[in-house]
Amino acid sequence: MMRFKAAVPRRGLLRRVLSVGLPTMWGAVAITYKLTCPLAQENGLGARVATSAVFFAVGTGLIIHVRRALLRELRQARQIAGAAQSVLLRPLPPRIDGLTVAAAQLSADRGATIGGDLYEVVATEHGVRVVMGDVRGHGLAAIGTAAAVLGSFREAVHDEPDLGGVLRRLDRALARHLRDRAERDGTAAEDFVTVLLLEIGRDGELRALNCGHPWPYLLSGSVVEPLSCTDPMPPLGPFPLPADLSGLQCGHLLPGETLILHTDGAEDARDALGRFFSLPGALQGAAGAAPQAVLGQVFTALLSHTGSTPKDDVALLVLRNDRQPQPPKGARGTARPATKHPQPTTHL
Repeated sequence: MMRFKAAVPRRGLLRRVLSVGLPTMWGAVAITYKLTCPLAQENGLGARVATSAVFFAVGTGLIIHVRRALLRELRQARQIAGAAQSVLLRPLPPRIDGLTVAAAQLSADRGATIGGDLYEVVATEHGVRVVMGDVRGHGLAAIGTAAAVLGSFREAVHDEPDLGGVLRRLDRALARHLRDRAERDGTAAEDFVTVLLLEIGRDGELRALNCGHPWPYLLSGSVVEPLSCTDPMPPLGPFPLPADLSGLQCGHLLPGETLILHTDGAEDARDALGRFFSLPGALQGAAGAAPQAVLGQVFTALLSHTGSTPKDDVALLVLRNDRQPQPPKGARGTARPATKHPQPTTHL
């Protein structure tokens, strides 16, 4: 281990020496040739061709060296971004407590793998709890805020018995983060985060708290409809939370039905003529598909609509209830014997 640790700095030192030494050596060769070589002092055509060839070779070597150095730095930056993404938006398992899950995020910043959108799904003793959020702005500047909210969510979902307590924990974590950043940078932090919290019970009951985020879509067969049309609360950050944070009951996610959570970048994407992307239309075309296939079809339609990368970050989270239907209360798991003299069961 000591030899391995010692080899790492030596390798880095060798790269730094080569990155400076090789261009210096090539430049020294060109200057030495020009000043000392008799051929370089002549004015004939052959001498000029030879001198031009020498300087062309030196220039080509410098360009190749700089290109390799830039590519190496780019690979390192991508590795760091990939590691940050695995911590911030860690890959979700394909199944969580009977729900089939798929999620993906598309950053608006070219070359960036993470942005200001956030999501997480956690199975707890209180049910499966889900968060989908969108930090003001996009790209690398929003990573710190997204990390603060996600870190608080991953702890609070196990501790808080109701969604209201989870939301208050997120609000306090965001306030601390913004306050610390303002003290560190000396500027007033005015970021806000839209947050949607969902809780899916064992029987599929849905409860939600929405702070300025788009409502998800419920896909049942080929029917696509919003989960709710209730006006959401203001986003986290600028305004205090209300005293009453009882979760909104949103019906049930029945076996075979699919819930699609998204950020506003999906429906705000426009084509060259300024027309908005129709997310419900894309979801109708994906009816009956597995969650991973739904993601692929929606993102393909989105990129085809915009013709390039969207102007804002886009995140999609697909949840399909693949649990077995619950038997009715009182059922013992065996069929009752048929009566020999059945009576009519129609009641007025």
